[in-house]
Amino acid sequence: MNERLTEQKSIYLQISEMIETDILRGILLEEEQVPSTNELAKLYTINPATAAKGVGLLVDEGILYKRRGIGMFVARGAREKILQKRKAAFAANHIAPLLAEAKSLGITREELIEMIGEREL
Repeated sequence: MNERLTEQKSIYLQISEMIETDILRGILLEEEQVPSTNELAKLYTINPATAAKGVGLLVDEGILYKRRGIGMFVARGAREKILQKRKAAFAANHIAPLLAEAKSLGITREELIEMIGEREL
């Protein structure tokens, strides 16, 4: 979690996404403890309530869970939940507009597949 916060979106959302990214990258593993809200607040010089809101989002989504008196931990299956969520967001934010633009330009499915195939991932 060495990323910098930006002003482009709410801080609590950025905290939530950073934790998700660390889970996706294997930095945080299932059943592993995540930094406390106080540690996050200190690291990013933010209000602990803001950090708690970001962590709370992940608890609500079943990505993190709380062990009373110990802290927050990565839930089993968290990585898969994050992948599904991010793939759905990718489809909504990138694929849907791409298809709409292709349709408006009269690009066929085959032409679009060919265009994509010409690009490297």
